[in-house]
Amino acid sequence: MRTILITGPGGSGRTTVAAATAREAARRGTRTLVLSADRTDTLGAALGVPTGPTPTPVGTAPGLTAWRPDAGESFRADLLALQEQASTALDLLGSARLDAEELTPLPGAEELTLLRALRDASTADTFDLLVVDLPPAPQALALLALPEQLRRYLRRLLPAERQAARALRPVLGRLAGVPMPTDRLYETAARWDVELAAVQLAVEDPATTVRLVAEPGPAGADAVRSAVTGLALRGLRSDALIGNRVLPDASPDTWLAALAAQQRKALDGWRDEWGSAGTCEVHEIPHLGRDPRGADDLALLPVPLSASETVPGGAAGPLVWPVVDRLADDGVLVWHIPLPGAIREELDLVRRGDELVVTVGQFRRIVALPSALRRCAVDGASLREGELRVRFAPDPDLWPRTR
Repeated sequence: MRTILITGPGGSGRTTVAAATAREAARRGTRTLVLSADRTDTLGAALGVPTGPTPTPVGTAPGLTAWRPDAGESFRADLLALQEQASTALDLLGSARLDAEELTPLPGAEELTLLRALRDASTADTFDLLVVDLPPAPQALALLALPEQLRRYLRRLLPAERQAARALRPVLGRLAGVPMPTDRLYETAARWDVELAAVQLAVEDPATTVRLVAEPGPAGADAVRSAVTGLALRGLRSDALIGNRVLPDASPDTWLAALAAQQRKALDGWRDEWGSAGTCEVHEIPHLGRDPRGADDLALLPVPLSASETVPGGAAGPLVWPVVDRLADDGVLVWHIPLPGAIREELDLVRRGDELVVTVGQFRRIVALPSALRRCAVDGASLREGELRVRFAPDPDLWPRTR
């Protein structure tokens, strides 16, 4: 199933663009699900029909289903289940149990609910296209990074290989004088890892792309640059940059004419920086003079939608980080990491065992080194044309020797 993730700066109209994209795909005969996790029904306002915790067909667009899962209900169910699993420990502590009626979702509950819904939708065979209305770009980037980060934490805190020592746990517990982790804890961690892996697979699938929505202008340009770089660091492809609410060029009003000129300058800059480099295509959606509401207004928005996006399995291909062998010429292996929009002064690299910690501005990712590079030492790095190139020299003590 194809998945289109849509995000952008807050207030850029990303929910409206998500609704219009899903509606256009359904109009072309694609079974489409549009997903959002906003507490307020902004998606329903754009579609012209209410949306809620149950996937509901949109009557004005045959083949389109809308879903806005209930973060509160999901949060209550998870916390009550956790209470039940930890009942023994809670009883020993004399803790008072929480009732479902007194539980309200904490910050971040919407995002976690959205990830779970994304997992469920991506593993179902009901739809051909999934359009996800993500939170604003900074929160969306943190959300997309969450499955990989949590899986890494679980592997470090509860390594799966430690389960092999089950028979020794009572002995070790007596020697250490403290209780050792129980089988149930490892089973819970394994279940969480499977669930997180399913979400991570859906996000990193080659058939998943990200679409950025922003109003052209100085603030939008800064937000787009940051988002493109952050997505690339996650290995995610930005297939389109949509300039939303574009004003007409000709206007007798000098104030509107100046604003339109500023928008045109920003759009030209986006085409030069992102379009010409092949990072993503730049598209425009005109300002309707009002907030789009309902099927008729959405039909007026020329959202980009290629033929491959309406075909099951169609995709632009994954964003790869290749390792280039230059041992014969320069004696090094070069790891090419695409980072469009990255600034040299905001870039930092740290080798940590078999991992590389890459920091670009406010974004950081810890990635495992490819097997060949684990037997090498970092020899240097450079940032050229939006690509980080890290050089690795073979370690004589670890590198296989040839006769």
